[in-house]
Amino acid sequence: MLTDLIILFIAGFLGGVLNSIAGGGSFITFPALLFVGVPPISANATNTFASCSGYMSGTWAFRKDLAEIKAQLPRFVLLSLCGGISGAWLLLQTPEASFEMAVPWLLLFATLLFIFGGQLNRNLKKLSTKHRHASSAGAVLLMMLLFGVCLYGGFFNAGLGIISLSYLALAGHTDINRMNGLKLLISTFVSLIAIALFAYDGVIAWYEGSIVLAGTVLGGYMAAHLSRKLPQQQVRNFVIIASTGITLYFFYDVYLSQSLPH
Repeated sequence: MLTDLIILFIAGFLGGVLNSIAGGGSFITFPALLFVGVPPISANATNTFASCSGYMSGTWAFRKDLAEIKAQLPRFVLLSLCGGISGAWLLLQTPEASFEMAVPWLLLFATLLFIFGGQLNRNLKKLSTKHRHASSAGAVLLMMLLFGVCLYGGFFNAGLGIISLSYLALAGHTDINRMNGLKLLISTFVSLIAIALFAYDGVIAWYEGSIVLAGTVLGGYMAAHLSRKLPQQQVRNFVIIASTGITLYFFYDVYLSQSLPH
């Protein structure tokens, strides 16, 4: 138990540092929960619980930027709640074995988003400037897309921040502080409504999640000082290497190890 506690706390600490500097903390915390024996669906729900405090504190930090577009915020909150609870409900309807088979593909998707998300966002910004005067049908399509983003976040938390930024770029947002504030607002309400459903269903591992949460809070606080010293690109490179390795391991563990002769 002591070993598990140490593993979870260190994973939470590293996840908090990564989330504050470059993103990608779930690539550390989610596998750590699986490693100590938390079942896949419970580990995913617990990871959402452990990540939420960081989203909430981040949203508060950008409150002045969000106040500039306060008329738009109810729409974001409503769609985040609707999408988040839909994704969480979908996760709870998914058989454990099926979700376990899907984990490598979800991690692969999140890894590719992390690697290519910046380039995708730049391309989407260029596209949005060319089509700034979109039709009402385009506005409805954007709302449906945001619902889909939030549904993904309720189902699987890793990569939600990056895919949210991609949506905001496509929707024509250009102010990076406002985009980060909206990204965190979306993540906060998706996570809160998902956590409520997960808690009601009893799938959150509260003890393990609380240890990760404590590490995440400390890591996020420490990163405020570390971020001035650590080159962001080097941190990103570490996340890319780690997430690629973890994704390959899960593909091996889920699809290959069981078929190999013992």
